[in-house]
Amino acid sequence: MAGRRRGWFRSSRNNEWVEQARHALTSAFLDMDRRQSIAEAAVTASAQMFPERAMVRRWEPVRARCYDAATAYLALGERLDLAERDGPRVPQPEIDTAIRRLGDAARGVDEFYRGNQAHLEHSVAVFESVPQLVQQVRGAAGEALLAMADSAYAGYRSVRRAATAVDEGLVTLDGAIATGVGAARDAATRLETLTRALSSALEDAPGKQHSASIALSSASTRLSAAEHRCERVGPAFSTLLREFNAASSADLANNERESRKYIRAAEAELTRARAALAKNDPEQALDLTTSARAHLATAEERADAVTDRLALLREVRADPQQKVKAVRFKLRDAQMLAVHRDLVAEWGSVLDAQSDRIDRATAGLTGRHPDYWAFVSELDASAAFIAGVVDRMRKAKK
Repeated sequence: MAGRRRGWFRSSRNNEWVEQARHALTSAFLDMDRRQSIAEAAVTASAQMFPERAMVRRWEPVRARCYDAATAYLALGERLDLAERDGPRVPQPEIDTAIRRLGDAARGVDEFYRGNQAHLEHSVAVFESVPQLVQQVRGAAGEALLAMADSAYAGYRSVRRAATAVDEGLVTLDGAIATGVGAARDAATRLETLTRALSSALEDAPGKQHSASIALSSASTRLSAAEHRCERVGPAFSTLLREFNAASSADLANNERESRKYIRAAEAELTRARAALAKNDPEQALDLTTSARAHLATAEERADAVTDRLALLREVRADPQQKVKAVRFKLRDAQMLAVHRDLVAEWGSVLDAQSDRIDRATAGLTGRHPDYWAFVSELDASAAFIAGVVDRMRKAKK
């Protein structure tokens, strides 16, 4: 009887010791697990919202340390269960070591979280806001589509395109939700942009009829001006042939014909634009008017090339040396820069060659009708070359 009492007391003391050890271990484990769960959720949010931050890779060693400590805790728990059934007693140092590992792992989680706290908390906030964002964006898109359907401008091309894009954005959003929170947020943000574009198209629509009318009137005025400019091309070209070497205007022989061709093209586009405006299609009218303006710009360029050439050659003929002086001035500046930057060995002979080039161009002005256009072209080419050398010298390291 006494022996049985002694065994009972020993078992009671053993159970008490096991419960104390289990309590200490479980408290340490639960504390670590709670911290790990918070950090793990934040890292998951970061991976979804901001994958470029690669937070999962940085979190991995911290998580591995927690898993190792948890594995040791579970193994020790099984040994405590055996000890509770009169098995071998677990040495206290092993229990202390396991508790210390759990505490160290918890501190590692804290250090990781504090080191990235602003980003992690922002990630969680963004992650948790996505469902509401999706709901709001989807609702706004639906309202915009309803507004478009009830609008008198629903047939406008810009409105139709924007509505189609919103429809496609809604489909994309539905697919993205199944992919993940990050994809859903990107799709929702994209749909939000598309919805704003649809709303803007509806807001802009009422004023397009007036805008198209003004643009068409302005282009018609420009057409008349272009026709007037074209009328001066023939007389100017004849003057070029009469006053200057034929080579000075050979490249302009077809300019009058080309100018008139583009004027006719512009006129046709404006006729179509008026018809579109009459059919309440101001966007088509605006597109056609823009095309007409492009044709008129080309027509004006072709016409002005002839009259400008005549004015230029007369100016050069009156004082050829003025052009020469301007280019030589650029050359002297370039040569001074070469000296200042100690680049004479590299660029000195190149720049000296330009002086010879200028001399040759000047010497070519001979005969009854010198080729002033060749003179101008050569000097302009020399000036451009000098400018290129200057640019390279300025970019060179001192």
